[in-house]
Amino acid sequence: MGRPAHRTANPTIPGFPEARVAVRLQGMLHEISTRAARSRASAARPLRPTIRLGATARRCLLTIHIVAGVGLLGTVAAVLAVNIRAATTTDAALSAAAYDLLPMFTVLFGIPLSFISLVSGTVLGLGSKWGVVRHGWVAAKLALQVSVILVGALVLGPGTDAMREGTGDAGARLIAGSAYDVAALLLATGLSVFKPRRRTRRPAPSPTPGTA
Repeated sequence: MGRPAHRTANPTIPGFPEARVAVRLQGMLHEISTRAARSRASAARPLRPTIRLGATARRCLLTIHIVAGVGLLGTVAAVLAVNIRAATTTDAALSAAAYDLLPMFTVLFGIPLSFISLVSGTVLGLGSKWGVVRHGWVAAKLALQVSVILVGALVLGPGTDAMREGTGDAGARLIAGSAYDVAALLLATGLSVFKPRRRTRRPAPSPTPGTA
């Protein structure tokens, strides 16, 4: 009787372990290539605005946003100048009059212009390809605008009240806060002009169910 023939491993036949490993590797490679293709397609897909704005509405809103931003920058620059003058003068009556003038800037210009600029900028972002947090420079502008509002509410307002009532020495704090507002708004203006084209990361696409 002849010896039984030995079975030779053939990776193309499903019954062998090598074939199962090869099939699994092929599946993994296919899943990786599919995810890469989806990621490229998602990056190349044109970005759609969250809300639709007509051309006229967009121009009107953009005009309002620019006017509010310029007006706010002028207001905080004036507040900085008044605070410097009030803190450095030796005339007590002039210093008191300067601190009495500051609330008018806040009520008539600072508060309304801050919120007009914030709301109009947010709507413009939602109505354009830039979005609100889709690009880093837009998110930075939003953060700077919010910080200007917070500095006004938490630093400039209480400090001005303290100086008017004579209950504290907040002159240096008022100068620092108003100087920050000027710097923050100048930086926000620069971001609007140069528009650094760096998008925030999107979440990775979820794996296809049933792949192994």
